[in-house]
Amino acid sequence: MPKNLFEDVCEEKLFSRLFKQHSKDLHDFIYYKYGENIDPEDKVQEAYIKLWDNCKKVSIQKAKSFLFTVANNLSLNQLKHNKVKLKFQQVEHNDRTNENPEFLLQEKEYLLKYQKALSTLTEAQRVAFLLNRTEGKKHKEIAEYLGISRKAVEKRIYGALEKLRKEIDGI
Repeated sequence: MPKNLFEDVCEEKLFSRLFKQHSKDLHDFIYYKYGENIDPEDKVQEAYIKLWDNCKKVSIQKAKSFLFTVANNLSLNQLKHNKVKLKFQQVEHNDRTNENPEFLLQEKEYLLKYQKALSTLTEAQRVAFLLNRTEGKKHKEIAEYLGISRKAVEKRIYGALEKLRKEIDGI
């Protein structure tokens, strides 16, 4: 009764023998073709893992061809990945801003003026103003939230704006 060739590659002894027979040649093939940067040892290991995963599909006669094809494809994929990495490294990343130190200093000074001006507002004006400007709530929403009329909210916000304009130059 003839043996089924597909089952043999899954046997540990045969697989071990395939590894001993072809691993050095496979390593040398990858090393000579692509160099050390591809890491040929890893490609050999990955090729044998794929052979083990597909042992029922690969016959003994095609095992060597399968290993070399898989290792070659893995190496080509690694080269493509390295090219992508190299392109990304060559792209100039904008980790700088165009803001000069003078602008940053003016921004800090303005923020201090703004905070000081906010502290001069009445609590009612400050709450209505901040709900409108920082949280983006509409006058009707603020009125419902505070339990006052819409006109009262408008008066508080516009009163706050007038005080802020007086306190902060250039607003």
